[in-house]
Amino acid sequence: MNSIELSIRNTKTKGELNLLRSNGNVPGVVYGGSEENKKVAVSKKLLKSLIEKENFLSNILSANIDGKSENVLPKEIKYNTLSDEPIHIDFLRIVKGASVILEIPVKFINHEKSPGLKRGGVLNIVRRKVELKCLAENIPGELVVDLENVDIGESFKISSIKLPERVTPTIQGRDFVIATLAAPTVIKEPEKPAEATDEAKEGEETAQEAEAKSSEGDKKDTDKKENEEKKSPQEKK
Repeated sequence: MNSIELSIRNTKTKGELNLLRSNGNVPGVVYGGSEENKKVAVSKKLLKSLIEKENFLSNILSANIDGKSENVLPKEIKYNTLSDEPIHIDFLRIVKGASVILEIPVKFINHEKSPGLKRGGVLNIVRRKVELKCLAENIPGELVVDLENVDIGESFKISSIKLPERVTPTIQGRDFVIATLAAPTVIKEPEKPAEATDEAKEGEETAQEAEAKSSEGDKKDTDKKENEEKKSPQEKK
């Protein structure tokens, strides 16, 4: 479990928030459970390093808030529209036995062991994330789809993924598709037989010879016409 250092902030005005950000911090809020919401701040450098890690928004963090430790789940990050820098973050306080709803990423493994992919099949991913209802202490980091021995025409539905105990998809009543392994979209044309290739070459050569003879004949006719025009009237008689 990753950890994060949070400090209590007492900002009340927009100017104080701007000063907090200019000093390299990002304001945030810890909410949920029976305790009151806490206004906190986190180092922008630390936050950006955590955001870059895989599945940041679905991983529980151990937050140290002024010496007190509690588990939190990053829920929402707001960014500056111009600089794309984080400017605010919400943390959900994790309470044992409570349920949370969040999107869990889907990970595909063993691509090299799929006969369908080896034959040029295409993996069409319908859902890269699946929204699940989970116990706060039992959140899966990812949903794994194994491609080993999977051939063209097969599909993966939510029922084919083993979910932890008391973890259920928010979509109920249908076995929705996660991905399919489809046939290749471009079919490679078979190579032409050697005989057909030779015949094609011979045809090209014959056509080129005929065109050369035709051009030569046209040139002779043109030269003859020019010579006739150069003759005097007496010579033409």
